[in-house]
Amino acid sequence: MNVKVNDNVLVIAGKDKGVQGKVLATSPKANTVTVEGVRIQKKHQKARKANETSKIAEIPGAIDVSNVMVVCPECGKATRVHHNVVDGKKVRICKCGAVLDKAYSKKAAAKAAAAAEEAPKKRTRKRAAKTEAKPETENN
Repeated sequence: MNVKVNDNVLVIAGKDKGVQGKVLATSPKANTVTVEGVRIQKKHQKARKANETSKIAEIPGAIDVSNVMVVCPECGKATRVHHNVVDGKKVRICKCGAVLDKAYSKKAAAKAAAAAEEAPKKRTRKRAAKTEAKPETENN
């Protein structure tokens, strides 16, 4: 399954076709995902405490993972997920070349910043300008 939690996806089939949303949950065994704002179901909830009230809650239902496509954060298009090995780590990439794994892209950016700062600048002390020493005169 190429879709992970917190991915932004586009629904490509079904009643909610064309809707974009964030993935709230995944179920690899059932091959389903729960997307924010898609397949809204009504659930009757009974009050469990004296100060609560009963209500009809609207919750998103699960849809098949084949009905969604991951939206690339760089180019903004829905894309098929490709895999590639970058720095010895298998990551998901878009066909435009952008990395879809947010955790990896944050680590890569932090690693690049650390490499840039790895060699500290040489510190030099500011000294007062030296005055020219008077040449000693020979008295012979």
